[in-house]
Amino acid sequence: MSLPPSFLDELRTRTSLTQVVGRKVMWDQRKSNQGKGDMWAPCPFHQEKSASFHVDDRKGFYYCFGCQAKGDAISFVRETENVSFMEAVEILAREASMTMPARDPKAQEKSDARTELANVMEQAVQFFRLSLKTGAAESARAYLAKRGLDEAAQARHDIGFSPDGRQAVFQHLTGKGIDPKLIIDAGLAAVPDNGGAPYDRFRGRIIFPIRDPRGRCIALGGRAMDPNARAKYLNSPETLLFDKGRSLYNHGPAREAAGKGAPLIVAEGYMDVIALSEAGFKATVAPLGTAITENQLQLLWRIAPEPIIALDGDKAGLRAALRLIDLALPLLEAGKSLRFAIMPEGLDPDDLLKSKGPAAMQALIDGAQPMVKLLWEREIEGKIFDSPERKAALDKSLRAAISKIQDPSIKRHYGDEIKELRYHLFRPKRSEFSKGRGGKKWVAEPAVVATTKQSTLVASGDEAGQAMREAVVLATCLLNPEAILAYETPLERLRLSSEAHHELRNALLEYGPNYINSPSDLRNVIEQEIGIGTLEMILSQRHVQIAPAVRHAGDLEIAKMCLAEELAKLLSKQGSLREVAQAMEDITGEAGEWLTSRLGQVAEARNRAERSETKDTVEYQQAENGALLKREELDKRDALWAKISFSKNKGRP
Repeated sequence: MSLPPSFLDELRTRTSLTQVVGRKVMWDQRKSNQGKGDMWAPCPFHQEKSASFHVDDRKGFYYCFGCQAKGDAISFVRETENVSFMEAVEILAREASMTMPARDPKAQEKSDARTELANVMEQAVQFFRLSLKTGAAESARAYLAKRGLDEAAQARHDIGFSPDGRQAVFQHLTGKGIDPKLIIDAGLAAVPDNGGAPYDRFRGRIIFPIRDPRGRCIALGGRAMDPNARAKYLNSPETLLFDKGRSLYNHGPAREAAGKGAPLIVAEGYMDVIALSEAGFKATVAPLGTAITENQLQLLWRIAPEPIIALDGDKAGLRAALRLIDLALPLLEAGKSLRFAIMPEGLDPDDLLKSKGPAAMQALIDGAQPMVKLLWEREIEGKIFDSPERKAALDKSLRAAISKIQDPSIKRHYGDEIKELRYHLFRPKRSEFSKGRGGKKWVAEPAVVATTKQSTLVASGDEAGQAMREAVVLATCLLNPEAILAYETPLERLRLSSEAHHELRNALLEYGPNYINSPSDLRNVIEQEIGIGTLEMILSQRHVQIAPAVRHAGDLEIAKMCLAEELAKLLSKQGSLREVAQAMEDITGEAGEWLTSRLGQVAEARNRAERSETKDTVEYQQAENGALLKREELDKRDALWAKISFSKNKGRP
């Protein structure tokens, strides 16, 4: 049903967004101005402590500066109540004492027809439920018992049985006075090509009712008990009630459970959904035996922003997951993505629950991979990249995949993640050049525990210096977020020495521009994003605490100067290391003058970056310990040392 724009405009005018949102949040009275309708609160859509969720009651819009959620009263009710657009409008209309507009006559006619068909379907479901208790359904009951479904579970999911007669349900329904045409239109019976008597579509099958989000039965799924049946599973045909590509099995109960915080799981079939629901995973749906369609994907995102695709661990399940990636990439939006929990090979969710219990399934859900990781694994699976051409082919396929993403911010983050994965795939694994009986050879780098490798206490030489500089850069950006805007590009180019630094850099680039005047709010948001441990590790380091940009947090000029110098040195070193590595790879014999010259140029460029070329013009200089100090402080120190030296030598030069 379409609603007149004038009705929606009046509904928004009559509705107080502050009142609607106020049912879900606690307003920050210090930041809010109720008289002007300018209200602030912690965002109800993501966990945070600061008040970054803004409501402008006069304009009727809300916006979160943390997760970028935005909309009006209708969208707020849809998201928080987990309901459809029409349901949200009806809720707000009741509260505003407005009558829903009269429906179009044709639309009303269609709606009445759907209601009539839904009543026919419901009577058929009751017939199938009773049939499951008959002697003809003994094998069906045995099968369900074997799958672990007792009578109570069967009742919860309205499982039934269709007798193996040609007109069992048809005769039952016509005997109750139902028009045969309605039975056929509902997809319960079909007319043969020769024009004979209608026959039941479902015969000798366990029946699973398929319901819409409102709970109406719109179709049936049937599992054949005869092992020689032409189709093991059979769904209702497309009808006025049922559109397979726009429906999900267990939609209503899953939406309700997801609205209470349960993760949304997407399984393959009816039995997987039922098994997961019975094991406590109530927010589970299935796409009715077909590959997930674009419409079904949009339905999933309306239920939860990040559904978990839990497909079988066989080849068919993996192929379905990989196809879904190509479907989802162009549709990605901020806060809308997919994660993948691939079952162990040869097992489906039902098998896993029976063999290892709910804890094993929960572990898989908790460890679900983001879509970018599955995309990466798809492109490198079974391939060897031992030549420039093969590496170039990988780059080409990855660029083609990422180019499908429409959202520029998501596209950039995918590019960053792919760069990081590519770096770890192709990074040199050799660290030492030595001579042996066979001549010159590389010695493999010893394995290092990741957490140990990240520690500056165990780092040595240039690695320690790089990590210290990185920490100063990151702390400067955290405490002076406005400076990020001036150095966004070099920050993106920077290759960092640890996963913790990399994660913090990405978070600063993503959230920093939204909090240029509120470093404390930025810190709270990043703590929620990556945890407090990384921030404490960086800010507690002594060389970070004495850095001028940290000691004078809030002074934009000092922050910019610190970032300019430290980033120049880090990027220069990064470039020189790449040049040296490339030159070493080119060596095929004795080094000639060309190599000496090339390495000499690299060394000179690095030396220029390492020494201060603004010694006489800048207010701050770098001391021997790497910290930036005021020029006048250094001059005073030098004068003091000269005086002490003169005193010790008793005036002798």
